[in-house]
Amino acid sequence: MGQLLRRVLFVDIDGVLHRGDSYAVGGRIVSSAPGRIELFEHVPTLDGLLRCYPDVEVVLSSDWTFRFGVEPTLNMLPDSLLRRKVIGATYQGCENELLWPRLSRGAQVLDYVRRHSLDRWLAVDDRKDGFECCRDRLVHCQTEAGLGDPAVVEQFRSRLHERFGKPTI
Repeated sequence: MGQLLRRVLFVDIDGVLHRGDSYAVGGRIVSSAPGRIELFEHVPTLDGLLRCYPDVEVVLSSDWTFRFGVEPTLNMLPDSLLRRKVIGATYQGCENELLWPRLSRGAQVLDYVRRHSLDRWLAVDDRKDGFECCRDRLVHCQTEAGLGDPAVVEQFRSRLHERFGKPTI
């Protein structure tokens, strides 16, 4: 498929797929959210949205992939449609991987968009830094709620339709 015809969704992990941030404790990743928060609690919500767009590819735009690597990050995700749709991460192929973590999230995504000559793309993230020039391509989540906020999910559904066309299912 030509680059301009590709449909790409950039997905962050912390503050999107689960509430709050996360951190490593020993060999485990745990949530920073108060109470017993299950990591990846909102993956079923994202799967439900993606099911209607079978040709959308997912690129992870998360610090997880830079810190742990793409494959280890994928292995931490639950078996899901999301996991099967992931084709890579934003830092892969950038000119200077050491500089990548210092860039704003929007700059990371826009660098990938530029390198891959993408026209049809959307991002879901709890960070909005660097997206000032393209706010209509960002579904912004509140870190404390992620995709657990019904208003954000409805906006996400609407933006998917705007960017990728009518759902096929």
